Amino acid sequence: MLAPQRVPMPGLPSAVTIWEVGARDGLQNEPAVVPLDVKLEFLERLAAAGLTVVEATSFVHPKWVPQLADADELISRLRQAPGVRYPVLVPNDRGLDRALALGVREIAIFGSATETFAMRNLNTTVDGSLAMFEPVVRRALSSGLRVRGYLSMCFGDPWEGEVPVPQVVSVARRLLDLGCDQLSLGDTIGVGTPGHVTALITALGSAGVPADRLAVHFHDTYGQALANTLAALQAGVTTVDSSAGGLGGCPYAKSATGNLATEDLVWQLNGLGIETGVDLAALVRTSLWMADHLGRPSPSAVVRALAADL
Repeated sequence: MLAPQRVPMPGLPSAVTIWEVGARDGLQNEPAVVPLDVKLEFLERLAAAGLTVVEATSFVHPKWVPQLADADELISRLRQAPGVRYPVLVPNDRGLDRALALGVREIAIFGSATETFAMRNLNTTVDGSLAMFEPVVRRALSSGLRVRGYLSMCFGDPWEGEVPVPQVVSVARRLLDLGCDQLSLGDTIGVGTPGHVTALITALGSAGVPADRLAVHFHDTYGQALANTLAALQAGVTTVDSSAGGLGGCPYAKSATGNLATEDLVWQLNGLGIETGVDLAALVRTSLWMADHLGRPSPSAVVRALAADL
């Protein structure tokens, strides 16, 4: 299979952790519900391809995300691979109860940098969402769980427009102060550009948030996801969210297209000589398999380019 020539760039990390979100953020945005057995095989294939963090599902109420209504059964039946982490999204105390009952060891909460998106997504204000998350995080930490915070609309909001960097920094700092060990900065509608990424990470550093506590979550609406990822790596970030085959979007932001495709990310990182531990051929085969189940081609450029070689 064709591979990029490895030509490292100075100032980049030697290794990157890929936080795979396809089974959660990807499948929750599919118009049809993917069968549970397909989801379970998808998770197994992702782990077998070398991904060490695979977000498994979400304990959101089925009324809001019917595509993941089988979360409890999925976690109960999931054959967890050694050395692989399987975090789940937890929106509130009830979701945490379900996660704890099933032995989940890692959760994520999902906040917003803007008031409008907080109201549309969480039916509360930014302050209200942080108040809702506080007992969830406290209980999770007391139970020995890892907690990640997602922060959406960091680079632009479809209703509010530009989102000032100090506003994002303020909410990010408050999320981390709840006890989250990592914060993922989301470009929910894909409008960010590299200079904006650098400016935000720099501002967070000035506010006492080091790059090693950050991850980035880019959508490729305007074709900027890989460029933005490179800017984040240059700024010291070493965890990047992506979705196998480019699955996913955002049900509350209709202009958002899919997440950064994991295959496209791995191709870039391989070319830069950055270790990921991911078998790209196995991952491409997995995304082709899932595309068959979904009845449409993968939007990933690398999947399309390499499909003929597999």
